[in-house]
Amino acid sequence: MGKFSPKILVLIVVGILALIFLGTSVFIVDQTEQAVITRFGRFIGIRDPGLHVKLPFGIDRNYTVNVRTVQTEEFGFRTTKGGSHPAYSDQANESVMLTGDLNIVDVEWIIQYRVVDPKAWTFNVNERRATIRDVSRSAINTLVGDRAIMDIMSVERSAIEIEALATMNNRFKEYGLGIDVIAVKLQNVTPPSGVQEAFEDVNKAMQDLERLINEGQQVYNEEIPKARGEAEKTIQVAQGYATERVNRANGDVARFNSVYEEYRRAPEVTRQRLYYEMIEEVFKDERNMAIIDRNLKNFLPLMNMGGGR
Repeated sequence: MGKFSPKILVLIVVGILALIFLGTSVFIVDQTEQAVITRFGRFIGIRDPGLHVKLPFGIDRNYTVNVRTVQTEEFGFRTTKGGSHPAYSDQANESVMLTGDLNIVDVEWIIQYRVVDPKAWTFNVNERRATIRDVSRSAINTLVGDRAIMDIMSVERSAIEIEALATMNNRFKEYGLGIDVIAVKLQNVTPPSGVQEAFEDVNKAMQDLERLINEGQQVYNEEIPKARGEAEKTIQVAQGYATERVNRANGDVARFNSVYEEYRRAPEVTRQRLYYEMIEEVFKDERNMAIIDRNLKNFLPLMNMGGGR
């Protein structure tokens, strides 16, 4: 200290204080982040990306929160980066659970979420990651426990994802965690290894059943329209025949009424004309015929009727 003059010592102290001042009063917020600012531990505001100034010496503190990046949590497995390809490690203690029909199933899934309220994310919950994982496991276990194993492995996968998404968001909102779950994806849903072959046989049988149902539906789609077309054709033919018969009957009635009116005016003439028309109708297709009387005594004069044709 004896080597430095008092003026130099003052400049050194001022420089150190200036560095401390700048280091504790200037901060930068990245493009994917927002900063939560407190003064003496009390929240005073949120700062967007950029260069900002705060009160130095710990009076104001900033807590940066990533609000742009979608974060992922894995359940039942872990993705580890090693070499040129990622490796996977099983976490059976998280994924093995009981189904509604008392079977054991191994369910692996992921959730993707984003921080939407930096203040809530910073202050409301201490063990944030543990809370996210516990809530997610509780939701999936509940939904799996309400369903049969074959439904979980097939038709109910999408329903579980949708219901789990809504359940988690409602629970996180109640806890005030400040996040929004944007996706829940079931990765692998498999039975335990000891009964894997039996379940594969069941799946094969279900696939065969589905195939037979589809084949039957195809035959149905081919035959039913054909049968309906034939039925419609038969109905139309019957309707045409009925119309023809009705029209013919109406014509016969009209002709009968006309003849009846003529008969009322001239009975004898009409009777004779009807007799000739009947004889003409009966013998119109006959050739070289002979007409005799009823008692076979003599040939009628009409014996040569039609002989000249």
